Amino acid sequence: MTMKKATLVMVTCQVLLLVTRARIDPVSDLPSWYPGDENKPAPMPLLRVQAFVNTRDLEDETDLLSEPGSARDWLLEAGLLDRGAEVSATDLGLVRDVREAIRSLIEVDGSPDGAAERLGPLRALAAGHRVRLTVDDDGVVGLECAPGGGPDDGLFELLLIIRAAQLDGTWSRLKVCANPDCQWAFYDRSRNLQGSWCSMAVCGNRLKNRELRARRR
Repeated sequence: MTMKKATLVMVTCQVLLLVTRARIDPVSDLPSWYPGDENKPAPMPLLRVQAFVNTRDLEDETDLLSEPGSARDWLLEAGLLDRGAEVSATDLGLVRDVREAIRSLIEVDGSPDGAAERLGPLRALAAGHRVRLTVDDDGVVGLECAPGGGPDDGLFELLLIIRAAQLDGTWSRLKVCANPDCQWAFYDRSRNLQGSWCSMAVCGNRLKNRELRARRR
């Protein structure tokens, strides 16, 4: 059922200059809700999951989900919140917990230790929702969240996107930058799936130089 052991979400119902990552090889046709530019975008709808994770930029110390107002604006624009819904302080805590749990889900492949604790918010989200079957005009049977409109329903839609990506094989290409100071989510389009950095010119060289200096000590 899954491309990764122990990572399937079960849904039951630059040149080293002072240049930021967002300025490297920007993609001009990203949707307006994507947080910054991106040189390694995932295909839709997985791009929505990548964007959600990248609402927090560790290097720039920015977070689009830091306040209820800004979080509501982003979730609304990204199609994860109904226009009439609000985002409370409690909702905001859930949104950020789920975001970091998804980041952990991306990282957990090959490192299952502690996965149960880190993925707890995703299990709680899945347990609290039900899905319904749909049939499109081409006869394709799909799943969607039963209507509700709150922030948790939008988050559950992300779980459905992850489930579909795990089944079609694209999930294994969504990765988190190996630079612990970065952890930007990127889509690995390399043939051998060996990509480790959001940008080799920035994070890749930065880590390699750091390791080289450590060996010389």
